[in-house]
Amino acid sequence: MIRRYTRPEMGAAWSDEARFGAMLQVELAVARAQVTRGMVPADAFAVIAERARIDVTRIAEIERTTDHDVIAFVSQVAEAVGPEGRYLHLGLTSSDVVDTALALQLRAAGDLLLRGIDGLLGAVIARARAEAGTVMMGRTHSVHAETTLGHKLAGWAFELDRDRLRLARAFEEAAAGKISGPVGTYSHLAPDLEVEVLADLGLAVDPVSTQIIQRDRHAAVLAAIAITGGSLERFATEVRNLQHTEIGELMEPFRIGQKGSSAMPHKRNPIVAERIAGLARLLRGYAGAAFENQPLWHERDISHSSAERVLLPDSMILLDYMLAKMTGLVDGLVVRADRMRENMERGLGLHASSRVLVALVEEGGLSREEAYTIVQRNALRAADDRVQLLGLLATDPAVAGRLTLGRLDACFDDAGFLHHVPAVITRLDGIDPARRRDATPAGATPAGEAGR
Repeated sequence: MIRRYTRPEMGAAWSDEARFGAMLQVELAVARAQVTRGMVPADAFAVIAERARIDVTRIAEIERTTDHDVIAFVSQVAEAVGPEGRYLHLGLTSSDVVDTALALQLRAAGDLLLRGIDGLLGAVIARARAEAGTVMMGRTHSVHAETTLGHKLAGWAFELDRDRLRLARAFEEAAAGKISGPVGTYSHLAPDLEVEVLADLGLAVDPVSTQIIQRDRHAAVLAAIAITGGSLERFATEVRNLQHTEIGELMEPFRIGQKGSSAMPHKRNPIVAERIAGLARLLRGYAGAAFENQPLWHERDISHSSAERVLLPDSMILLDYMLAKMTGLVDGLVVRADRMRENMERGLGLHASSRVLVALVEEGGLSREEAYTIVQRNALRAADDRVQLLGLLATDPAVAGRLTLGRLDACFDDAGFLHHVPAVITRLDGIDPARRRDATPAGATPAGEAGR
């Protein structure tokens, strides 16, 4: 991934140093288990543990000859160790090391993404609570319907919480390794060694691996990442729409000295939201490639490897970046409540039509069809003639004879029809990351992260 979208911690998790470092962890764990089985002398392992190190430059140099990065890695570490290096990689196939090390990298990257989504979730919840009573127009088919900004943001929060659960489950499933040798039949190493090694590394055992870990696990991770990107795009698109000049209800934060256009000084563009929307498209593309990696030939081929070297680090680096940017956007979101009220007034009260419909049925004694016809007739006229719906209804004999003016006025009182919003906002307590941390006893594992 280009540096522009790479944050340091996630970038480091996918560096060559991290990759080969994880592979070395696997090699050392295997050799340690082989000591207790008499396969590796204890004094040889002591030397290996002391001298083994990674030299990425040397690995690249050897690979130019071998054209095989795992052989180059093993050769470089053996060089650093000396004669005892002959005990490295004993009985292993390349994918034992590569796929198990990849599981370690995925776990580390997953922890960073879950931390990032917790940060965004906390920010969205805080804004939802703060804006619980900020009345605005929702829009269905882009047509007015009453809501509050807090209610809108609460919907974002619960979607993010579902995204978090998907990610946690997918990364937990991907935290599996194999030390089962060529074709997964334990031809050189016994299953009990695999159990010991993977327990040492904190990974689950793939119960029936072939020469590789099957790629449904990785596809699930990329699917969860793409879905999370889709959520971020939905939120970003809402900000973009509400920042339209004609709407102007929300705006991205705009710093002093920031410029929106080289030609038009008046512009404050939703560049962060647009960037998030664009990057979400890449995540869906990477997910598609991960799905294509599932149907490998027979017990394995290597067609998945080249794709994964791009799609795995890129997708996680991008989502990490998007989560951070969206958190900053939410924290600094400019809310223009005056413009929300102005747009409501421009709506001529049409959003209250459903309340009048219900009142004519419940209190006016009309059938639903009769009430609908009356309200629709007046609503369409109000929209076409640009007059307030309340005024038309008040002078319509079909309404005046059924509802008092006070009851009709009450239909246009937004506060009275949003009185259950606080109950919805209270539901946020159940997904607040701060409360989840407070409720987790010391040493316990948060829900959804068992086995990580």
